[in-house]
Amino acid sequence: MSQYEKIIETLTTLFPLWVILGTIIGIYKPSAVTWLETDLFTLGLGFLMLSMGLTLTFEDFRRCLRNPWTVGVGFAAQYFIKPLLGFTIAMVLKLSAPLATGLILVSCCPGGQASNVATYISKGNVALSVLMTTCSTVGAIVMTPLLTKLLAGQLVPVDAAGLAISTFQVVLVPTIIGVLSNEFFPKFTSKIITITPLIGVILTTLLCASPIGQVADVLKSQGAQLILPVAALHAAAFFLGYQVSKFSFGESTSRTISIECGMQSSALGFLLAQKHFTNPLVAVPSAVSVVCMALGGSALAVYWRNQPIPVDDKDDFKE
Repeated sequence: MSQYEKIIETLTTLFPLWVILGTIIGIYKPSAVTWLETDLFTLGLGFLMLSMGLTLTFEDFRRCLRNPWTVGVGFAAQYFIKPLLGFTIAMVLKLSAPLATGLILVSCCPGGQASNVATYISKGNVALSVLMTTCSTVGAIVMTPLLTKLLAGQLVPVDAAGLAISTFQVVLVPTIIGVLSNEFFPKFTSKIITITPLIGVILTTLLCASPIGQVADVLKSQGAQLILPVAALHAAAFFLGYQVSKFSFGESTSRTISIECGMQSSALGFLLAQKHFTNPLVAVPSAVSVVCMALGGSALAVYWRNQPIPVDDKDDFKE
């Protein structure tokens, strides 16, 4: 590794610290981050998806066909375990309709690039993580609006078509542009992908801080009652994702699926809540989730980084 690459890796692995700093700034100095409002927030989220797309090729999608079982378990964890957890926690804790809707919405969102960074830190399978994130991102166009409508439609009106269109515009289009750029301009992308993990961390930190800043007043008055359900959602998703995976897969793959299950694009949930729900409280669980997801995932990744992978670990991923 060159000195430059070592600096990039060090800054990337300090992910939890940047999230904590962003959260503190968002709560106590909202004006420093609230400039990242709807249009710029959309642009930042799109750029995050673009940077993920730059790491992908069409061959990655073909690999999905060679790993249907592995990728399928990750997809099921993202769109079966997580949404049911969100719905169950909201009902058990008797959250108000807008807060329950917000928790369900964020539980139905696809994996985010932050999960790829966390997988890299945790010594998981980064290629598999990127592939799972890609599949859940593509699936989000149908699954996020469908599951939100199914699970939250009885609580508040859900604009499933609007959710699908926004997801397509913000998530899929930038990812495809990134893949095409990587496919047709490989020399250019090879020069910039060394810094994309750090770009992902910086953007994720900003996309954490901005929602916190925008709902800082609500968090100061109602934040305590939201920390438990949101933290429970992510903790249970990390735990179940890992335990379910261990039945069939090795340690590296299980870590990857756990992180994919527990971390998702909470920033997308915040954006969708702002654009498609009239009650501002619907966006609050996503804002809390952004922090819980990033902190929980990055802390788990740092813990796993210090736990060696067994030498005879099963390799479940066909390159």
